[in-house]
Amino acid sequence: GTGKLQYFFYVWNKTMMMLISPPLSKRSTILAYCLATKSINHRVASFSSSHYPVASALKDPSLLGDLTVSDVDTAFDVIDPGASAGELSDGSAVIGRVGLMGRDDAKAAIDKASMALKGWRDGTTALQRSSILSKWSSLIKENSEDIAKIMTMESGKPLHESRGEVNYGTSFLDYYAGEAIRPNAAGGGFLSPTPFTHPGTSAPRGKIMAVYEAVGVCALITPWNFPIAMITRKAGPALAAGCTTVLKPSELTPLTAVALETLAKRAGVPDGVFEVITADKGLTREVGDEFCTNPIVKKISFTGSTPVGKLLMKLSSDTMKRLSLELGGNAAFIVFQDADIDQAVDAAMASKFRNAGQTCVCADRFIIHKSVEDEFVTKLAGKVKQISVGHGLKKGITMGPVITSDAVDNLKEKVEEAIAQGAKCVIGGSPLTNLGPNYFEPTILTNTKESDLVWCTENFGPIVAIKTFETEEEALALANNSPVGLASYFCTKDLSRSFRFSSSLESGIVGLNEGIVSTATAPFGGVKESGLGREGSIVGMNEYMETKYVFMNV
Repeated sequence: GTGKLQYFFYVWNKTMMMLISPPLSKRSTILAYCLATKSINHRVASFSSSHYPVASALKDPSLLGDLTVSDVDTAFDVIDPGASAGELSDGSAVIGRVGLMGRDDAKAAIDKASMALKGWRDGTTALQRSSILSKWSSLIKENSEDIAKIMTMESGKPLHESRGEVNYGTSFLDYYAGEAIRPNAAGGGFLSPTPFTHPGTSAPRGKIMAVYEAVGVCALITPWNFPIAMITRKAGPALAAGCTTVLKPSELTPLTAVALETLAKRAGVPDGVFEVITADKGLTREVGDEFCTNPIVKKISFTGSTPVGKLLMKLSSDTMKRLSLELGGNAAFIVFQDADIDQAVDAAMASKFRNAGQTCVCADRFIIHKSVEDEFVTKLAGKVKQISVGHGLKKGITMGPVITSDAVDNLKEKVEEAIAQGAKCVIGGSPLTNLGPNYFEPTILTNTKESDLVWCTENFGPIVAIKTFETEEEALALANNSPVGLASYFCTKDLSRSFRFSSSLESGIVGLNEGIVSTATAPFGGVKESGLGREGSIVGMNEYMETKYVFMNV
């Protein structure tokens, strides 16, 4: 049809331009415009902007699969969120095309994971699974620069942050490779003294034994803001426990997942143990529905918004699945009058502006003691002015775009509403349209109200909303006045207050004098409407195991 003909000439013209211009190699030129086959029916094409072609930017383009013929009717675009308006308009912001997969593909992947379960759970030792996880981690590290570039090109975060995420992501594989062989892992357990006695005597009878076993087939659903870490934080403990997995990554950042799957295969992860389903926005709902309603799936682990988490919980109720839900946040950041203000500012910068404020544990609500507000705002504004905004692949950039133009519109509306209600904009407050439609200025607002949307809803953007307090009780009430409770932060030198206030905060994670606290060795998760379960640490391993009680009358 007309669409296919137009597409043919688009590819032809692009390829000819590449062929007659130096200095790309023939291999890189071809790779930049070919599709790659992945498990089941993946097709990945590295169609990229003239400035940042995916395949030609990689040392190992085969991370995106083996070459095959393009089929544009069964693929969807992956867009560079850092692209300019012109690049988005002329189509050069498309950095890749990924196979379009729906319910039937999800069901096939689940069936494949089910068939692989016995061999992985019962046919491998914990030490063998540990070795494979370690090998997978090593391969990711060996390809760290390629993985970082893919992440930056599809998520927008600066390259230095992507490099840091590679280290963070592999730390989960390393950690759970170690946990796999411990007595409290799958195949381990404990013995308890028996309360039973032999008839007519006081002699103990039998043994009480508890054994940890893999849950079974697990469905993993991950967001776009941490394209590698959210995958390894789920797949690491699942595979260590002997579970098989089917992953549905965000439609905005599927290329990182495809590369991870390639490296998993190279590390020796058997077919069916780690399957990837790539679906666009239109097919995501039916894939999620298959995950929730298929009785083969025994557990779902989801990181994303609270409304979607609630929907998954409802859909999973008929089959009584185990759930891990890491949902939305609206973190409070409290600065007491005795705090080290320089330390507090550094913590605020780390918590707020990482990934352009697009993390679920980013500080949103800044609750500052009235006596130190001026000092805190002045020093914070000085730091914010040093932020360099631009495309994440450019040298010296410290903050990239937000993920979509809709996100920009949402931030703009919130800032305008707050100002209309009496807030003062100290710095920023507007879209950076000269860079592209997805950029927004780092922003500081003072005198915000609890009713302002910028205060009472999660922003997922580079906005600091400030409100003052005078007493500890007032600060606690402000911090806890939220339906969600993922993370909170506060700064103080008072040791008594440190214990008292942290125990009173209604959140699953608390950072004291620190803005970044996530690590593979600590449990991560929230309370209230921020979700269920924990990821990271041995607690995260427990999420993928059932406990079987065996009484042995021997």
